[in-house]
Amino acid sequence: MELRTADIPTALEPAAELDRLGHEIAELSAHLDAATAHLLDLIREFDARGGWNTGFRSCAAWLTWRVGLSPGPAREHVRVARALGTLPLLRQALARGELSYSKVRELTRVATPETEERLLAVGRAGTAEHVERIVRGWRRVDAKAEARESARRHACRGLHVYRGEDGMVTLRGRLEPEVGAVLVQALAAAREALYQRRRATGGADGTEGVPAGTPRADISAEPPSLAQQQADALALLAETVLHHGIDPGAPGERYQVVVHVDAPVLADPDAPGQSVLEDGTHVSAETSRRLACDASRVVMRHAPDGQLLEVGARTRTIPPALRRALHHRDQGCRFPGCGLPSGQGHHIRHWAQGGPTTLSNLLSLCRAHHRAVHEEGYQVDRRSDGVLQFRRPTGQLLPEVPPPAAIPADPVQALRAQHEAQGLHIHARTAMPGWLGEPLDVGYAIDVLHPLALQTHPTS
Repeated sequence: MELRTADIPTALEPAAELDRLGHEIAELSAHLDAATAHLLDLIREFDARGGWNTGFRSCAAWLTWRVGLSPGPAREHVRVARALGTLPLLRQALARGELSYSKVRELTRVATPETEERLLAVGRAGTAEHVERIVRGWRRVDAKAEARESARRHACRGLHVYRGEDGMVTLRGRLEPEVGAVLVQALAAAREALYQRRRATGGADGTEGVPAGTPRADISAEPPSLAQQQADALALLAETVLHHGIDPGAPGERYQVVVHVDAPVLADPDAPGQSVLEDGTHVSAETSRRLACDASRVVMRHAPDGQLLEVGARTRTIPPALRRALHHRDQGCRFPGCGLPSGQGHHIRHWAQGGPTTLSNLLSLCRAHHRAVHEEGYQVDRRSDGVLQFRRPTGQLLPEVPPPAAIPADPVQALRAQHEAQGLHIHARTAMPGWLGEPLDVGYAIDVLHPLALQTHPTS
């Protein structure tokens, strides 16, 4: 076999040159970590002040659009930025280039103000792999502690039923959090059902179920208290279970929201007329316009005195075939930087104002951005060439793709100069760990570091 010069390892390369390259890589990496600390500070402030709330669902969604991060790293940047707000030692170590972003990202998964100092020592002493293994072990101890607490709550559950001498029954109990949440929701639904029943039978004043002919003096003029409503609701739940069985079955259908709105209000939000829910609750005209964009529609005609004269058949605002074409074309929400796969149909020019229900007059918007366009002042129109234009409530154009940031001619030298001006003296050994090559005993490390370990030895 012929041996060519190119096949010879880099041993012929000058050792000093390779050392120089290695030092430059290490130094520049530390500079980038220090710059990342400043970036996270900016993200934390931007997030806290709601700078992303210009039509975006979250700060991570804004970063995806404005900076070009993919959703996963964007969410991690926001998470780490928030965590560092309460972890000053880790934040300072990253800002000085002493810890890499990879280490800090892992440490912030478990660090608290009480454990931050000892975890900082882990980051300085070990490699990124060591940090990841210790964090995994730390989280296993946390998970075990959480499981013990969950088991304790489960063992403490109970419901005691007492019957007093007067025949009244007293209940006292402790329920697990998720069971209690189900009970609270069930009682609320039962109270609402009883309230609607009283309204339908004219018993909103507490006279429901009172025998006819009973003197008014014998009827309490006070509406039932919340405690009395809760008792009645629990009785209704028990009766319902006995009547229909205790098999929970499949989840029920979602409630349908019915809005009654006068036609002039849909065409002009400033026009006089009603816009109310089924129970009489007022909603804004713009909310009615949003709901009417993509909903079933029933047209009713009334006489001047309010008498109902005619009721039309229920129709879909957007026919099924057109909806399929809309979903195929838009592939999700069209608001810049969103792209959620599910969307509602939005009429660019509302059908109540004469806008056609055609593909060119429709676009898909997620629930949040549909509300933004109707109730929060955002605007959208389609240019003659078919391109959509979104504008903020101030009228400022919201571009589909943000403008690129200005980059200095020599970004590396600019970064070094900026850090030197800040008094940071970063070199090739700034982020070097103190590890001397000895094997890592994760179980021992967790026993020493974790306040809840109690001699627990998780496997590495």
